[in-house]
Amino acid sequence: MIKNVLGTDLTGKVAVVTGAGGVLCSGFAKTLARAGAKVALLDINEEAAKSYADEITAEGGVAKAYKCNVLEKESCLAVASAVEADLGKCDILINGAGGNNPRATTDKEYYFPGDIDEDCKNFFNLDADGVGFVFNLNFLGTLIPTQAFAQQMLGREGCNIINVSSMNAFTPLTKIPAYSGAKAAVSNFTQWLAVHFSKEGIRVNAIAPGFFSTKQNAALLWNPDGSPTARTGKILAATPMGRFGEAKELDGALLFLVNNDAAGFITGVVLPVDGGFSSYSGV
Repeated sequence: MIKNVLGTDLTGKVAVVTGAGGVLCSGFAKTLARAGAKVALLDINEEAAKSYADEITAEGGVAKAYKCNVLEKESCLAVASAVEADLGKCDILINGAGGNNPRATTDKEYYFPGDIDEDCKNFFNLDADGVGFVFNLNFLGTLIPTQAFAQQMLGREGCNIINVSSMNAFTPLTKIPAYSGAKAAVSNFTQWLAVHFSKEGIRVNAIAPGFFSTKQNAALLWNPDGSPTARTGKILAATPMGRFGEAKELDGALLFLVNNDAAGFITGVVLPVDGGFSSYSGV
């Protein structure tokens, strides 16, 4: 079991994971459950969250899925009340909901003279609503669930909040200005929250995954025939370990940060899990 390897025993704890219908966050939910936590899987796609919750219960864990819109405070507050009634007060909150949108993405990496007149998505015709959606999903989608669930942590020992940032927060990637800016905001907000809740004893940290191949980014990384795109070639060339990460390789960072014995004096940290990407200058 994971908890025996890493020494993190979450028996009796209640963990809430937003975005739990996705690949990486469903993995977080499973990892927390295997360490003994009762897990609430939140997603706007309730069926996806439920399928993963069913997998956890089939393994002998305790899990329940909830439909939640992380951009609506009323939805988050209602789900927080339901989770408390079903499983107990939240001890661990994983803010994993987020993502990008084609409306907030440029077609080209660089602007060249005349591009403004071409029939393509360039900086000058980026859809403001699309940019707003991406920023809100990542930043407000972290802030609002924290407002709802951190209330249950007040006055209790050993509570943790883990946000999901990105390599984009350190250095923005080409084509995705809104996502990069939003994740930078998440990292900054992680530090702000760590200070704000320090007197309550709530630790707040973030994980910044490098490049993982998921359904969300498949079109950017792989051609329809399954061959790697040019962007994949650039990513792997800039990743010293020369490969994409696997979801299970986030487990150690997660279980370390929520372990109050191992990481009890760590708060406000954004931990890269990136195969060396953030350390490599390209030469």
